[in-house]
Amino acid sequence: MKNLIMSMILLSIVSSCKTDEKERRPESTVTTEIEVQEETIITPELRIKPIEHASLILEYGEHVIYVDPNGSEALYKGYKKPSLILITDIHGDHLSPETLDFIDTEGVKLVVPNAVKEKLPDPLKANSIVLNNGNTTELNGINIEAVPMYNLRPEALKFHEKGRGNGYILTLGGERIYISGDTEDIPEMRNLKGIDKAFICMNLPYTMTVESAASAVMDFEPKEVYPYHYRGTDGFSNVEKFKMLVNSATDNVKVIQLDWYPNKDDVK
Repeated sequence: MKNLIMSMILLSIVSSCKTDEKERRPESTVTTEIEVQEETIITPELRIKPIEHASLILEYGEHVIYVDPNGSEALYKGYKKPSLILITDIHGDHLSPETLDFIDTEGVKLVVPNAVKEKLPDPLKANSIVLNNGNTTELNGINIEAVPMYNLRPEALKFHEKGRGNGYILTLGGERIYISGDTEDIPEMRNLKGIDKAFICMNLPYTMTVESAASAVMDFEPKEVYPYHYRGTDGFSNVEKFKMLVNSATDNVKVIQLDWYPNKDDVK
């Protein structure tokens, strides 16, 4: 009888342990799944590095994208080798063979408009991919769209004719990043959709006024806008006014000011 009672007690304990184990397993499994999911949704942070005027570097994971590399070798000291180079136009503040000469471009693809390719040294021409306005390509998992950039004001048409240069939209880390290049507030800019970050030029007489830039931004409402390329023949554009105009018109756009002119005090 005692043996029977002891057997029943042991069976009850074992059954209880199994029940507790079953109750704990779903929690353990859920915790594991959450941890794995968190690891898979963590993505490298996009880092924006202003170089000077129209030149910038975008870093995202293994991607290092040079946009319109220009300026002295000292400005690029310490930066990683580019994995991709974008050039918007033929003007010297966008296309600089001298700068490209000291940058390590071995095996690096350049995305350019045809007018730029024609002015590149022969070794770089071989590594160039020509995009015309409206064309797209994908390189290293990055979608690249070439969009128009040109002047509208009659007195400025001589600077940037339609179809010669490219603005670019990159899809990087799930974000759409717009780089205006040299342009005015053209319809193609005002009609942009789903832009997360926008780099917008504003300098006279070559591109547009801060008022025109703000008006265009209010139309397509990027989540973030970065004023750049704002040095003109009469000095620097009033980017604080640009920010005020945008902020007074919409709460949907964050204006972020970066240091595009580290040697601003030296500029006459």
